[in-house]
Amino acid sequence: MNIPVKKRAYQDGCAVAHALDIIGDRWAMPIMRELMLGPKRFTDLRAGLPGISANVLTQRLDELEAASILVRRRLPPPAASQIYELTDWGRESEILFQTLGRWACRSPTMEPGKPMSTVSVILSMRTMIDRARLGDLDAVVGFAFGEETFRATIADGDCRIDRGDISDANVIFRGDQNALVALLYGGARPEHVSDALTIEGDKALARRFAGLFPLPPKAPSTCRAD
Repeated sequence: MNIPVKKRAYQDGCAVAHALDIIGDRWAMPIMRELMLGPKRFTDLRAGLPGISANVLTQRLDELEAASILVRRRLPPPAASQIYELTDWGRESEILFQTLGRWACRSPTMEPGKPMSTVSVILSMRTMIDRARLGDLDAVVGFAFGEETFRATIADGDCRIDRGDISDANVIFRGDQNALVALLYGGARPEHVSDALTIEGDKALARRFAGLFPLPPKAPSTCRAD
């Protein structure tokens, strides 16, 4: 497939400018984010990106496929659904999301409390976890958001968070992923979000886990007050 020539390309030899040529359009990076933990159908992508139109999603998928960032394939029967998944090179972009996410968290104009998709929440934990706080912790933490389950495996001073079975988890956070965001980053206590998020299992471990994600300090604001 030939990469379409964009009317607004930078025509600049800098690699950063080239990166922006291929992933700088509106919705390109959020689509990549939604595929970071595995393939999805078109309808799944729209569910994770409620603000995108079907036409724009189709266009961006075509562009990302042409740039070799993702591929599409059809599942065999009985599913017979078309799915989209990142290439190996496409998955390498997670480091961009982590660096950009940590940088953007310091923005003095970022407004807290806006909704995040399930994948976005999991990737945020992979980005923001402070491994220096893990110590000798050895545990499995589970997350159940609707029909999706994820597990954080903590051992040997490291933490791996991905999709997976949570039947052996020491503690499970179950419910609304945005309630978990409030717990991890918003200073909420479990009782503050109990109507949207339940904690099953080791409550002390849940509290310790919630403290593993400190936010970096805000950059100073240079905006003048009128």
